[in-house]
Amino acid sequence: MAASPKVLVAILAGGEGKRLHPLTKERAKPGVPFGGSYRLVDFVLSNFANAGFLKIIVLTQYKSHSLDRHISQTWRFSTLLGNYVASVPAQMRRGPYWFSGSADAIFQNLNLVADERPDIVCVFGADHIYRMDPRQMVERHLDLRAGVTVGGIPVASDEAHQFGIIETDGRDKIVRFHEKPANPPSVPGEPDVCLASMGNYVFNTEVLVDAVTEDAADPDSSHDLGGDIIPKLTQAGMAYVYDFRGNWVPGQLQRERGYWRDVGTIDAYYAANMDLIAPVPIFSLYNRDWPIYTYQPPLSPAKLVRGSDGLPGAASDSLLCEGSIVSGGRVERSIVGPGCYIDQGAEVEEAILFSDVTIGPGAVVRNCIIDKHVHVPAGFEIGVHPELDSARFTVSAAGIVVIEKGRDLSLSMETDGHAGAV
Repeated sequence: MAASPKVLVAILAGGEGKRLHPLTKERAKPGVPFGGSYRLVDFVLSNFANAGFLKIIVLTQYKSHSLDRHISQTWRFSTLLGNYVASVPAQMRRGPYWFSGSADAIFQNLNLVADERPDIVCVFGADHIYRMDPRQMVERHLDLRAGVTVGGIPVASDEAHQFGIIETDGRDKIVRFHEKPANPPSVPGEPDVCLASMGNYVFNTEVLVDAVTEDAADPDSSHDLGGDIIPKLTQAGMAYVYDFRGNWVPGQLQRERGYWRDVGTIDAYYAANMDLIAPVPIFSLYNRDWPIYTYQPPLSPAKLVRGSDGLPGAASDSLLCEGSIVSGGRVERSIVGPGCYIDQGAEVEEAILFSDVTIGPGAVVRNCIIDKHVHVPAGFEIGVHPELDSARFTVSAAGIVVIEKGRDLSLSMETDGHAGAV
C-alpha cells in the first residue's frame, strides 16, 4: 500500500474585506463573527481538523489581533505528533514590504514549506461557509497527476464576474482560467451557469514553490494565485478542476451537498446567516459527525424569562447563543450572539446580534446587523425608517442596516431629537 502523502495546509486569512465594512473596520474578514458563536475562519479550519490534516499555518496580515487571539484560544492540537495550527503574520522575510497578494503571501513563507517538507500543499481561503472533506480533493488531485487542482462550483452567470471562472476540456483539465471576467464564459449547454473557482487549491509542493518563486521575480505580476499563478499553470497544462458537488461529508443531508457561500458583501453575509435558522436549514450547524469547532466562553445557558411587566420572553425560528437573556422581549427569525440582553417590550426581527449587545425596553430592531458592545436605547428603532437609517448608519444594497462595533446610539437620539424612538 502506498504511503499517504504528507500534507501542509496554508490558510489565506489576510483579507481586508472592504465590502464587509463596517464589520471589518476593526478586524480581518476571516475574524468576522458568523452564526452567533463562530468566526468565519472556523469553517475551513474545522474541515481540515475533521479530515485529519493537522499541520496548518494561517497567514494573517490586516488588523489581525482578534483573529490571532481567536486562533490561539481555540485552535490547539496535541503536539505529541507534531500537529499545530500556527497563526503567521506578515514578517517581511523577503524585504521591507507586506504581502502584495496571495501568491506573495506563500512566497514570503516558503521557509515554512521547506521546514515541513510536504508532498502536497493545500492553499485555502478563510472566509467561505461550507462543509468539505479535503481528503477527497487531495485524492482526486493525485489520481489526475495534476500540478494544481482547483476547487470548482457552479454559479449563476450574472454573479460570475465576482469569481475566477474555469473552462475545461470536459475531462476536468482546465484549458482557460479567467479571473473575475466582465463577460464570463458559461458551462457548455448551460448558458446561465458558469464554473467558478472556490479559491481552494491543492498543489504539488515543487510546482507551488517554482510557480511563486518565478512569479516573485516578475515586476508585471499582481502576485495573486487566481490572477497570475493558476492562469500560468493552466497554460503549462498542469491545472485541473475538482467538482465540489461530488464531495460528501458524514452526517450531511442531501440538500446540503454542494452548499458553499462567499460572504464577501453585507447582503451575502446576511443571507448566509439567515440560511442557518430555517426549521430544516440548508446548512446545518447540528451535524455531530462533522462538527464546526469554535471557542466556547464560560457563559451560562441562554434564558427566556418574564420581564418586570410580567410578560414572557419569547423566541421563534432563531438561534440563541450562550449567555443570552430574553427578558420579556420578542425575538423572531434572528441570531442572538453570546451575552446579549433583550429587555421587556423589545422586538428583534430578522436581525443578527453580535456578542454583548443589549436591546433596551420597547426598542425595535429589524433587518439589521449589530456588532458587539452596542446598547440600543429604550424606544430606539432600527430598520423601521429607511431614510433615517440611511442618514445615520451603513445600509446595504438590499436595505440591511449595519451598526458598527461599540456605536453609541444615544448620540443619534440626541442629534435627531425624538426621531427613531417609539
